[in-house]
Amino acid sequence: MARMDGKTVLITGSTDGVGRYVAARLAAAGAKVLIHGRDRERAKTLADEIRRQGHGEPTFYHADLSSLAGARQLAEAVLASEKRLDVFISNAGIGSRTLGSERRTSADGYELRFAVNYLAGFLLAHLLLPLIKASAPSRIVNVASLGQYPIDFDDVMITKGYDGTRAYSQSKLAQIMFTIDLANELKGSDVTVNSLHPATYMNTTMVREGGITPISTVEQGGKAILHLAEGDDVAGKTGLFYNGMQPSKANAQAYDEAARKRLRALSLELTGLG
Repeated sequence: MARMDGKTVLITGSTDGVGRYVAARLAAAGAKVLIHGRDRERAKTLADEIRRQGHGEPTFYHADLSSLAGARQLAEAVLASEKRLDVFISNAGIGSRTLGSERRTSADGYELRFAVNYLAGFLLAHLLLPLIKASAPSRIVNVASLGQYPIDFDDVMITKGYDGTRAYSQSKLAQIMFTIDLANELKGSDVTVNSLHPATYMNTTMVREGGITPISTVEQGGKAILHLAEGDDVAGKTGLFYNGMQPSKANAQAYDEAARKRLRALSLELTGLG
């Protein structure tokens, strides 16, 4: 992995699972790592591990991304404290069965998986954009999934016939649609935006909570994320979806300009950015 000296990287959901692995690796490569999570003890364990290995002092930002206020608080704290942001890795998320498979809502009243997996990252990216642009060449990496389900714009919050897997898959497709949209918006700014499916059923808390037997390692998924975060071969590439290390095709709705426009308008309205 190329050296990341002098670069600042924010990884949401980095106190556990693949985010934790990515944070530790980037610190080892010389980056100033901004770790985020809800669990202060897990964050302390990771920070202690990074320090023990003789790497730069990480900074922990505590925020609950199940509320838009939490996402705003995180963005405001980063903007107030950091002079640059070279890479933003939007990794925080919940699975199809996290907290159970029944329908739940966020603090703002939105379907929980859509709120945490998609809206929080959408809001964060927009609020952090001034700092990301000022740090160009810079990168945004959205950790999505091969599990994708088209958005029903007549019932985005899935109030009828709710299914946790569908909700999760819809939120992940929304991330990919946002990736393409934002990449188009930022063309010429030297900021790239890509999304990926890191690996299938990694050995993470999210996967185990779903009662699924892991078939991939955190290291496999982590290397795919790191590839988009710092790989020389992807410099300048933007608006793409990767399956692991390889460019791939997402669900057809991702390439529907009218659908992306509807999602953007809805997202700006729901996050208060519109």
